[in-house]
Amino acid sequence: MPALRWIRRNMIVIAGLLTLAYMIVPNIVVMVFSFNKPNGRFNYAWQRFSLDAWQDPCGVADLCSSLSLSFRIAIWATIGATVLGTMIAFALVRYRFRARGAINSLIFLPMAMPEVVMAASLLTLFLNMGAELGYWTVLIAHIMFCLSFVVTAVKARVMSMDPRLEEAARDLYAGPVQTFLRVTLPIAAPGIAAGALLAFALSFDDFIITNFNAGSTVTFPMFVWGSAQRGTPVQINVIGTAMFVIAVTVVLVGQLVANRRKNNAQP
Repeated sequence: MPALRWIRRNMIVIAGLLTLAYMIVPNIVVMVFSFNKPNGRFNYAWQRFSLDAWQDPCGVADLCSSLSLSFRIAIWATIGATVLGTMIAFALVRYRFRARGAINSLIFLPMAMPEVVMAASLLTLFLNMGAELGYWTVLIAHIMFCLSFVVTAVKARVMSMDPRLEEAARDLYAGPVQTFLRVTLPIAAPGIAAGALLAFALSFDDFIITNFNAGSTVTFPMFVWGSAQRGTPVQINVIGTAMFVIAVTVVLVGQLVANRRKNNAQP
């Protein structure tokens, strides 16, 4: 039948569109309900269109303070994990040393281990050390579990680098620092950027590990979870919509810039 033949020919496209819809529909629901005017505490049923929440996104107590805290933790966790992860990735790829294989395996443990197990282990560690749970324990925990993802992303990029480019730079009398800054770092930059973006997203979004080790500190995911017990404010959907739009815009701009550079590089 013509219909079946058409489906077979376009199966990959259909599967891709269905997957995209599966991923996008929840975000569309959040966007729609950010313009809702709920009747009561719960924002689960559509009442009527309103811009009140968009005009006052910080209208709910402690929402913006928890959002600001999550941003600060995510930024510092990204910086720490990216710096440490980049150095570890270069060491694992470029150098041969004792226990290198064991370290390679240990790096993947935070990615394979259930978050609740890691959270409980970190909590036990902090309590045995006598550390006060709060901002610093959350930051240390975030750097630790983001480290594996940065190492994986940077390591894959470094392994694909052609060492002859660095050798050519040294043949042209470039010193170690010049070679690293002008050759090695620009080539490794996409992997470093990918690891940093992944670390930021994981840190900002984390709930389980944060909940175990936060003490009285309240991040944005913890605020959302706590608010959902009493009723979800519309402002949460506003923040979620704004973050989604910003993320999509950054991805599209980055893709446009990459395509323009690619077109300019072609003869």
